[in-house]
Amino acid sequence: MSQKEIIVCSFSSNLLFLTNLLVFLDKVTESINHGLSVDVIFLDFAKAFDKVPHQRLLCKLKAHGIRGKLLNWISAWLRNRRQRVCLQGELSGWLDVTSGVPQGSVLGPVLFLIFINDLDNDVRNWILKFADDTKIYSCLRDSKDCDLLQDDLDLLCAWSSRWQMQFNVGKCKVMHTGKKNPIYTYKMNGQKLEEVSVEKDLGVYISNDTKPSVQCQQSYTKANRMLGFVKRNIISRHPSILLNLYKSFVRPHLEYCSPAWSPYYKKDKVLLERVQHRFTRMFSHLRHLDYSTRLDMLGLWSLEERRNRADLIEVFKIMKGYTSICADSLFEPIKDIRTRGHSLKLAKHRTDKDLRHYFFSERVVNRWNQLDEDTVEASTLNSFKNHLTKLRRKRMGFFLD
Repeated sequence: MSQKEIIVCSFSSNLLFLTNLLVFLDKVTESINHGLSVDVIFLDFAKAFDKVPHQRLLCKLKAHGIRGKLLNWISAWLRNRRQRVCLQGELSGWLDVTSGVPQGSVLGPVLFLIFINDLDNDVRNWILKFADDTKIYSCLRDSKDCDLLQDDLDLLCAWSSRWQMQFNVGKCKVMHTGKKNPIYTYKMNGQKLEEVSVEKDLGVYISNDTKPSVQCQQSYTKANRMLGFVKRNIISRHPSILLNLYKSFVRPHLEYCSPAWSPYYKKDKVLLERVQHRFTRMFSHLRHLDYSTRLDMLGLWSLEERRNRADLIEVFKIMKGYTSICADSLFEPIKDIRTRGHSLKLAKHRTDKDLRHYFFSERVVNRWNQLDEDTVEASTLNSFKNHLTKLRRKRMGFFLD
C-alpha cells in the first residue's frame, strides 16, 4: 500500500492554498531529487457548484450527523430557488434551480466540500483537494505505479458517475515530470488526457521542470501592466497616494504565493525587480538617485528581501501551528539541545539538484537557523514581523541571497 495524503481546505483562503501547494511541490521536488519521476493529473469538475444534486447532498449531511432542525433548515435553504438573467435591461423568464449550492454564500462552499469529501475513498496515491480544484499525483518507480494511478482515475470516474458530479475530461490535464518519465497515456471515461508542460493552478504556474521562470514572467507581465495603468490614470504624484496604489494593486502580483516559487536564477530576480525599479522612477525628485537609495527614501524593501521575509513568516506559521499542515511534513527539527542558537533549529539535507536545493523547505533553513530565540519564540505573528524589521536594521544584508 503506497502512502496517501489528503488535504481538504476551504477555498476562501489563499493562505491555506499556499501551505497545500508547498506540500505538493515538496514531494515533487524531493522525488525528482532522488531520481524518480512524478505524474500529476489536474482534475476539473464540469460546472461543479451548479451540479451538486440536493437529495444526495442531504444524504451525505445526514451521514455526517447533521439532522433534525438544522438538516431541515439546510434543505429549505436549498429548495424552491429560482433565477433569471438580465441582459441590457431585458429580463428572461424565471427558472427553478433544482441542483447546485448557492455561490457567493458562506454555507455553499462548505456544503460542496462535504459533498466531495469521500472522493478519495480507496484511492492509493496522493490526492490534494482545494474546493473544485483537485490534483492526484504519484511517484513513479516502474510501470506498475502508472497502472495504479490509472486505477485511481477509474475509481474517481466511478465516484463521479455514482454521485452525478461528472468530470470535464477535456479540461483534465496530465503533467509528466522527471527525465526518466515513461510518459504513460492516462484516460478518463475512455478519453485520453491532454499532456501539458505548464499548468496554471489557482494563480500559480507549475511547469514540468518545476522551475519558477514561467511564473516569474507571468507575474512580471501582470504587475507591469497594472503599474502602467496606474501611471496613465493617476495624475497625482504624491508619494503616499502612489505608494498605497503600488502596494495594493501592483506588488501583490509579484508576491502571490512566493514561498512556493521564489526564483533562484538571477535573470528571474532582475525581471521581477524591474517593476519596482520602474515604480521608484515615477517620482521626479528621486530619479537621479540609485535604486537602493530610492527604496530607502520611500520606505520600501527590495522584492528579494520581501520574498525571503515571506519565507521566514511562512516557516513561523508552520512551526507554531497556524497553518493546516504539520511541520514534520516539510521540515526535520534538530533535536540536539546543545546546538547554539534558538531551540527550533531545522536540519539541512544534502541535495543533488538545484530545484530541490532552492525549494522552500531547503532554502529557508539556513536563514531560519540564524534567527535568535526571542524572534522564533514571538508570541504573535505581528510580533515576529516586528522582530524581522528590527533585524533588518541591524543586519542590512540578512534578507539578501
